Amino acid sequence: MSKKFQISLLCWMTRSLVACMMCVATGQAAAGPDTHSAASLRAMYAELGPKLGNNQFKRPLYLDSAESSSHLKGDIYALVDFPFSVVNEALNDPAHWCDVMILHLNTKYCHASTSKAGSVLQVSIGKKYFQPLDDAYPVEFAYNAAIATPDYFDVLLNAKTGPLGTSDYRILLEAVSVQGGKTFLHLTYSYAYNFAGLLAMKSYLATVGSGKVGFTIIGKQSGGQPNYIGGVRGVVERNTMRYYLAIDAYLGALSAPPSEQLEKRLQSWFTSTEQYPLQLHEVDRAAYLDMKRREYLRDQKSP
Repeated sequence: MSKKFQISLLCWMTRSLVACMMCVATGQAAAGPDTHSAASLRAMYAELGPKLGNNQFKRPLYLDSAESSSHLKGDIYALVDFPFSVVNEALNDPAHWCDVMILHLNTKYCHASTSKAGSVLQVSIGKKYFQPLDDAYPVEFAYNAAIATPDYFDVLLNAKTGPLGTSDYRILLEAVSVQGGKTFLHLTYSYAYNFAGLLAMKSYLATVGSGKVGFTIIGKQSGGQPNYIGGVRGVVERNTMRYYLAIDAYLGALSAPPSEQLEKRLQSWFTSTEQYPLQLHEVDRAAYLDMKRREYLRDQKSP
């Protein structure tokens, strides 16, 4: 494997779909209790009330992360100003998830298909600029809508394998209706890694990823500025936030005419990420928009 290709895969692993997309059934890192029911998710909403109303994000959102010897996991809980019926229809469809995932910098391609075996998302992950799909890393996500009731649903995307010793990429979204015609969301994003994957992450963090931070405040600097967590938890926190902002941008664009929704999603996602430049800034707006417009057109032409 060439050094150039190793670096490409490394960037994929650390910045995208956890970077391809929580945790597996055993040995998982726990960043919060599993919910998976309307009652337990509403209980979490009540518990997090003060933190949703007063936090560094300037929006009703709570983020947590955890690491173990073989797993990384990020959790976001957020209140969105959309009725549950809208959120349910929008995010309970595998094709709509491609509209969400393509917003991420490192997602180069996404195509959803359904057969007797189930629904899958064919995703390609690459660098933060337009590139041929042959140079990107293909990942197949199984799509499972496990629970759906009039006021609660959950959706799971999981990929068994990834590059450089990683596996069990998982994204789980659950949502519940709450008072005021709003919806409370819980997004979990995680993956497992072996010794080779750990070495790859350490290499990234010692080179191009050095100095990058997450969102958890672990103290204050001498001047009083917050000191943010770094390392592998910083990695998973950044990507968890990128995917949450993609979900939020997708929901926010639904009110626009269909012909205008893509542009609104792209503009909204970039604007939202720039609210957290220390953690999420990578390219300027013009470069991002040009790249994503071209990738979206390529997706439409592909089978």
